[in-house]
Amino acid sequence: MEESMGVSRRGFVKGAGALGALAAVGTTAAASPALFGAGSSASALPEEKVTWAHCAINCPGRCSLRFHVVDDEVTWVETYTDPTAPFDDPQPRACLRGRSYRRWLASPDRLSYPMKRVGKRGEGKFERISWDEAIDLASGKLKEVIEKYGNEAVYIPYATGVSATTARPFNRLMSLLGGYLGFYNSYSTAQISTITPYMYGPKGNTGSSLAAAEKSELILMFGSSPTETRQGGLTTHYDWVSLREKTKAKIYMIDYRLNDSITNHSTQWVPINPGTDAALVAGIAHYLIKHDLIDLDFLHTYCVGFDEQTMPEEYRGKNLSYRAYVMGEGYDKVEKTPQWAAKITGISAQQIEALAQEVGTAKPLYVVQGWGSQRRSNGEWAAWSVMALPCLVGQVGLEGTNNGTREDRTSPKSVSMPVGKNPVGAKIPCFMFTDAIDHAERMTAKNAGVRGTDKLNVGIKYMINYAGNCLTNQHSQINLAHDILADESKCEFILGIDTVLCDSLKYADVILPDLFRFEQTSQISTGSDVAYMITGTACTPPKFERKTAYEMASMIAERFGVREKFTEGKTEDEWIEELYEQARQQDSKLPTWEEAKKMGVYTQKHAPVVSMRKFREDPEANALGTPSGKIEIFSAKLLSDTADWEFGKDDTLPGMSTLLPIPAYFPEWYGIETTTDEHPLLLSGFHYRGRLHSSWGSIPQMKEVNPQEAWINPADAEPRGIRGGDTVRVRNEFGQIELLAKVTGRVVPGVVAVSQGAWHDADMYGDRVDRGGCINTLTTQRPSPLAHGNPQHTNICQVERV
Repeated sequence: MEESMGVSRRGFVKGAGALGALAAVGTTAAASPALFGAGSSASALPEEKVTWAHCAINCPGRCSLRFHVVDDEVTWVETYTDPTAPFDDPQPRACLRGRSYRRWLASPDRLSYPMKRVGKRGEGKFERISWDEAIDLASGKLKEVIEKYGNEAVYIPYATGVSATTARPFNRLMSLLGGYLGFYNSYSTAQISTITPYMYGPKGNTGSSLAAAEKSELILMFGSSPTETRQGGLTTHYDWVSLREKTKAKIYMIDYRLNDSITNHSTQWVPINPGTDAALVAGIAHYLIKHDLIDLDFLHTYCVGFDEQTMPEEYRGKNLSYRAYVMGEGYDKVEKTPQWAAKITGISAQQIEALAQEVGTAKPLYVVQGWGSQRRSNGEWAAWSVMALPCLVGQVGLEGTNNGTREDRTSPKSVSMPVGKNPVGAKIPCFMFTDAIDHAERMTAKNAGVRGTDKLNVGIKYMINYAGNCLTNQHSQINLAHDILADESKCEFILGIDTVLCDSLKYADVILPDLFRFEQTSQISTGSDVAYMITGTACTPPKFERKTAYEMASMIAERFGVREKFTEGKTEDEWIEELYEQARQQDSKLPTWEEAKKMGVYTQKHAPVVSMRKFREDPEANALGTPSGKIEIFSAKLLSDTADWEFGKDDTLPGMSTLLPIPAYFPEWYGIETTTDEHPLLLSGFHYRGRLHSSWGSIPQMKEVNPQEAWINPADAEPRGIRGGDTVRVRNEFGQIELLAKVTGRVVPGVVAVSQGAWHDADMYGDRVDRGGCINTLTTQRPSPLAHGNPQHTNICQVERV
């Protein structure tokens, strides 16, 4: 494998490095005599080509890139800069990760040829084969699986490695071949995206833009760090920094870490035990009610379920309202005082009361949440609680307010390649694909969230894993995932497509070498308050035997006799141009295709978005998509939707046979109230500057400046004899990882914080100790109860020096 993947590449890296060194010192034609001798001239220098491109990883930034190319080799990568623009004019400049793409592009570990597995799944042993053999193996096994099990046995896993207009060619292919088992939700947002329609309706009612918060008096941010999770020049990172500079509002960041978004403003940090956001909101609500700071006019006009007066008629008189829950008249008869909340959240009762006083009197109030608080076993109710908070004080739909969801982002119009109608109606929650491999016959609509059918008829037997590291690395409980994937009697064939051999790709039976989006024509739209579109062309011709995913899918389509239907007679470049023209028909302001390619970056400025403004102005004419047409703090629909569901242990509250239909707090399976003597610490993940999920996780230079560390408070480190820089082992019932210790007061006592996305590095046929420090070795595959989503931050552990 080393010969097929690496040796020839190292020769290229050495040469490219020399060119890069010249670029780094600013080589120009004028400098040539000093560098090349008196006889040299400008004409003797190689001609340089510069191409536009964009990052295509699942980051909202998707920033602009400019590739400098000499003799078909990339010499250096820069980003968009307009020296003629005003100083404060926003530009989609790439972060350091994007600017390091040349390291990835020219990595010795770049996949260059088709390969087939020659060892056990997970060992990472492969040998080079021809394209014909690779396509024959992949196509032949696909035909066999469809004939033997039916199309429901074919699955395309959730993956985030590629975003662009033509990023789903294998979905289109499988729609033409009779369909495939579908999925819904994402690993990032399952809990909040599931609960939001119950409160605000299926249209989503996304949040206000961060620019709208400039007019606020108080900003509350729950579980979010824009400068870490959304880096880049024109995404929420930019909006957040801009807001910090312009607003006169007081800002509170509610998080278990003093994260990078507030490191220079530590007085704005409200340290909280992870998984307890709903308890904090309940404690604030109690104070608001007791001190008459609730906006009853708003709640009675726009909302359902706050008190008896606003409850659906059939549920009145049963103490099921949110007010009854908070004031101790609800299901548990416990009053949710600030003192009660303090014991759970770790925030003092006095601080909760002071915060509640500010919430009740600040106008405008802007409440926003990231996706950290909801990626938990009780995440649906954490997200719902944060959304309820601004409603309690009527701070929704007005200038300077937000509805408690994530901030709005706006993109120019774009059209993606049609994937066609999937003839297979069955869908599973994306997080539960390992269950669908291991015991699909037990998965039903009532116990596993199966949609489109009452139950699954067959397990997953064939997977097409395109640009994804979610089979293991980004999935949960890696040791269990390995056991399921390594058993070839379960999933019989895995086709992997990627640029490097990530951990998930080690389980593939055949690997196909992919091109980056900047090695082909590509276009993407994204943005925030300033939306932008980037159009790129190939920086170099394809090298070695790499191909685009569109070409790969076309080759498989040919084996099945549907190539013409798949391509419709068009190349991928022709598809992209045609799709762009469709977008131009819907937005005449967009430049022509030739203009878009020439300019590279196209921007659109938008006025700040105020969420639910129209609903606030006229709630009858602009009714929400909920059953009542109003904001539902109590959801009868949630009760009816889940009335016959089958729940696991601790999925419901004591004495309840269904899920709680209000935004309440309840303890996590592995949380602050459920630690044990063996595992006394909480373990939570966070996003890291050095990676986007696991992307860039293999780049040595990025790992050197962003080492994988376990954040631990001095109060927890000292009794364990742990000092900063020590190698520590973090363990729980699911596995063990080794990494460096970061002893810091930037994490609350009792909590260990480990950044997600580090590359798993363990001998899976040996001791299974993960020396890459991947947190998903320690997370559980048990899904959250309503969304059946990823509870990646719900964990307990022990830490010790190695």
